Parts: sequence; C-alpha cells; structure tokens
Amino acid sequence: MGNGRLESQVAIVTGGANGIGKATVKRFLEEGAKVVIGDFDGKASADLLKELNPENAFFVQVDVSNKESVQQMVEKTIDRFGTVDILINNAGITKDATLTKMTEANFQEVLNVNVNGVFNCTQEVATHMIKKGKGKIINSSSVSGIYGNFGQTNYAASKAAVVGMTKTWAKELGRKGINVNAVAPGFTLTAMVESMPEKVVEKMKAMVPLQRLATPEDIANAYLFLASDESSYVHGHVLHVDGAIIM
Repeated sequence: MGNGRLESQVAIVTGGANGIGKATVKRFLEEGAKVVIGDFDGKASADLLKELNPENAFFVQVDVSNKESVQQMVEKTIDRFGTVDILINNAGITKDATLTKMTEANFQEVLNVNVNGVFNCTQEVATHMIKKGKGKIINSSSVSGIYGNFGQTNYAASKAAVVGMTKTWAKELGRKGINVNAVAPGFTLTAMVESMPEKVVEKMKAMVPLQRLATPEDIANAYLFLASDESSYVHGHVLHVDGAIIM
C-alpha cells in the first residue's frame, strides 16, 4: 500500500483520454487511485493506456449524452473495481458561433453533452454513493459559464447550468455524505488552443494577470484537491482556476 492522497479510491474521469481529462487520469494514478477512463475516443484512450499501469486503469467507451451508455460505464466500473468513490464530470464539447449564426443542431449538441451528460453520469453514480454514505462529485464548469464569452451562447449556457446543478446537488447530497463541487477553468493550453495562431494565443496570455495560460495539470491539481480528503468541508463551491482573468 502506498500513501497517495487517493490511495485505493476508485475514480471515473469522463473525457479522460485527452487534454485536462488525460492529465487528471495520470495525476490520480500517481496518487494511488484506480481510474476508469470514460471517453468516446477509443484511439486516444488506447494510446493513453499504453503509457499507464493497466492494473489500475481501464477504458470504457461512453457517450455521456446517452443514459444507457452511462449505465453500462458505471456497471463495468463496479464489476471491475467494486465501487465508485469519485466522479469527475470532465467530458465537454464546443461548437462555437455567434448568436445569429448558431444552428439549432449546434446549440442542442453542446447542451446534450455538457448538461445532459453531467446529469446522466451524476444521477447514475450518486445512486451508488448514497448507498455507501460517501463520495466526491466534481463537475467541470468554465469562466464562460460565469461571465459569458463571445461566440459561445451554447457553451456558456451549458457551463452556467453546471454551476446550478452543482449547487442543487450540494444541497441534496451533502446530508448523504457526498461532497459536490465544480471547477471553472480559464484559458487552458489544450491541443485545441495549441493549434491556434500564435498571435491569438499571445493575446489570450496578455489578458491573464499571471501572463500565462493554464496547463491541463493546473486543472487536474484542482480536481485532485476536491477529490481528496483535504477538501472534506468544501461543498457546493465553484473553484476558479483561471489566473484571475476576470476579477
């Protein structure tokens, strides 16, 4: 037995194959957790598993917007590891366009993944956590959901909804021994951002008082704090990890 901060804890990380999710999977394994990578991207997940200790991690292909798919993910987790202690609702998508150019399909698709997906995963996992009287649920919001962002009606709406759900579930589940919190990242250096023109990235950095973008590891460390026993009295909170981009 090691002495990691998540020793022997079982965590599901949705959107765990890329970016922030990938950094979280690695960080949680370092801290002794058993981790389920719940993702739609089979290839990226296979690549990630090659790097990791397969005894303590496995991949389940999941479409979080589909309730049956989520149920299967949770069942496979319990079959393999016996329980679920931590849920990181990290899966999310963007389909950016300004209000007058946004299609109904693009609006709905983002809400299906970013809102319905968080609801589906939490409802399924919470049922198990309630039975054992403990658990940690951490949702991914965004500064866009709190302050709005140009061209992101759908994304901002979805991430604002995550804040509302987090606070509601904190009220409902706290008495069951379950902590519910959210993380609101700012600009983060994911593959999507790295592919942007350098001028755009430099502009983004200039907007941040810390003069740098977040790394996926910065966000993973916030998830780790909220998943660990160190945050046992942090509840119904939205932790901004944004370099103080807006104060």
